[in-house]
Amino acid sequence: MKANWDIFCCVVDNYGDIGVTWRLARQLVAEQGVAVRLWVDDLGAFARICPQVDPLAAQQWQQGVEVCHWLADWQPTPVADVVIGAFACQLPAAYVQTMLDCERAPLWLNLEYLSAEHWVEGCHGLPSPQPNGLRKVFFFPGFTARTGGLLREASLLARREAFEQDPAARQAFLQRLGVTAAEGSRLISLFAYENPGLGSWLDALAADSRANHLLVPEGRILGDVQAWLGEGALQVGSVATRGALTVHILPFVSQDEYDQLLWCCHFNAVRGEDSFVRAQWAGRPLLWHIYVQEEYAHWEKLEAFLDHYVEGLSQPAKAAIVDLWRAWNMDRDMGQAWRQVLEHWDELDRHARRWSAVQAAQPDLATALVQFYRNWL
Repeated sequence: MKANWDIFCCVVDNYGDIGVTWRLARQLVAEQGVAVRLWVDDLGAFARICPQVDPLAAQQWQQGVEVCHWLADWQPTPVADVVIGAFACQLPAAYVQTMLDCERAPLWLNLEYLSAEHWVEGCHGLPSPQPNGLRKVFFFPGFTARTGGLLREASLLARREAFEQDPAARQAFLQRLGVTAAEGSRLISLFAYENPGLGSWLDALAADSRANHLLVPEGRILGDVQAWLGEGALQVGSVATRGALTVHILPFVSQDEYDQLLWCCHFNAVRGEDSFVRAQWAGRPLLWHIYVQEEYAHWEKLEAFLDHYVEGLSQPAKAAIVDLWRAWNMDRDMGQAWRQVLEHWDELDRHARRWSAVQAAQPDLATALVQFYRNWL
C-alpha cells in the first residue's frame, strides 16, 4: 500500500519555507510514489512561486500533491504514516493528540534548516523523546554523506545541460521576461534581502570594462537598487543604465522559471535556503546572502559552508570568493572584493561546476527521507 505523508509548513520568512516544502512534496509524489498532503498556513505566499495555486481553496490538488490550507481552527483528520514538521513548526495540538491515539505512532520528523556546521552530522537522525511519549527525529539536509543531502530532482542536471546547449531556448526564455542583453554582456541575477553594501557592488559593475546586465526579480532588495539609481519607484519592466551596468526589474517567477533564470546567468546572487541550493545546482559562481540571526550566529553558518565550498581552489581564488561573501554579509565595501573575483573568474566558474557534480553524486533529500522511513519500518 502507498505510504501517506503529511508535511506541515508555516510560512515565516517570505518564500523559503514554502519553497523547500513544495519542492519536497512534489518530488516525493513524482519520484518516490508516496501520497503527500502539504499543509500550508499562507497560501498567498505559495501562489507567488506556484501561480496555479488557489489562495482561497481549503483543499486542492497541485502536481499530484494534496494542498490543504492549515487553519487555526483545526478540524479532525487522519494521521499520515510519516509526519514532517518543517523547520521546527508546531503541529496542531489536536493532530499530535491523534498521533498519540494511534495503535502505532507514525514516524515524526523535524526537517531542519540547511547548515554545513560540523555538529549537524552528529545530530542528523537523532530521536528526541517528547514529554507525551512520542518521538520526534531530527533530519538535517546537508553537504556531506552523513547528512540528509540536498533537494534535487532526478532530472534536474540533465534539464540544465539541455537548456544550456540550446541557445534558442535560452533566448526565448529571456525574451519572455523582456530581457535583451547586449552581445557579450555578463548576466547577473540578484535575489537578496536588504543590503547597505549593494551600492558599492553596483558602483563596481558600472565601472567595469565589460557590460553587466543585472536581472532583479521583485523582492526586498528593490529599495536599495532604487536608492542607488536615484530614480522613482521601480516596477516590473523598469530598465536603467549607469555606465557599464544595466539594471532590469523582473517579475517574481515560478520555481521552474527561477531555475532557468539561474541557468541563463553567469553569476547568481541568492538568499536564504531554497534559492541558495538551486544556485549551486546551476553550476555557476554564486554569492549567498544568509538570513541574519541574533548575535551574528549566521556568520558561523556562512564560514562553515565556505570551509566546504572552497576545497580545491587555489589560494588566490579561495581568498577572492571568501572576501566577496564576507563583504556582502558583513556590510563591507564590495568593490575591491568583486574585482578580485573577476581576476579568478575562470577558475571559480570551473569550480562551481565541479561542486555541483560532487553534491549530485550524493543521495538527494527526498530519497534519503524515504530510505530513512523504510529503515524505520
